[in-house]
Amino acid sequence: QFQLVESGGGLVQAGGSLRPSCAASECIFSNHAMGWFRQAPGKAREFVAAVSWDGRGTDYSDSVKGRFTISRDNAKNTVYLQMVSLKPEDTAVYYCAADTGHSSVILRRGSEYDYWGQGTQVTVSS
Repeated sequence: QFQLVESGGGLVQAGGSLRPSCAASECIFSNHAMGWFRQAPGKAREFVAAVSWDGRGTDYSDSVKGRFTISRDNAKNTVYLQMVSLKPEDTAVYYCAADTGHSSVILRRGSEYDYWGQGTQVTVSS
C-alpha cells in the first residue's frame, strides 16, 4: 500500500521549535528522494526542503535555510523536518512527498513528486 502519514505539527510561539515527521510505506520510501512542501491559506503550495535517498544531499528554500533541517531514517522509513526559530509566516499545512522517479537528484518542483501525505498543520503565533 502506498502511504505517507505526517505527524508532529502543532501550535507554537514565534521563536519556538517543532519536528514534524512523515512515515512512509517502504515501497515508496526506499531509494527515493523525499521532500517537504507547505501551503498557507490563500497561497500556492511551495517547496520547503528535500533530501536524497541516502540523506547526503539536501536542498532548502531560501525562506527556511538555516532554520529548518530535513533528515531521514531509512531503517524506519521516516523523514523529519526539524524547525527552529519559527516565524508567524511559517504557518501552513506541511506536506511530505515522495519522488519515486529520483534517488540522488533532489528537485523543487511539486510536479516531480508522485505520492503525498495528508498534511500536518503548523501554526506559529506572534
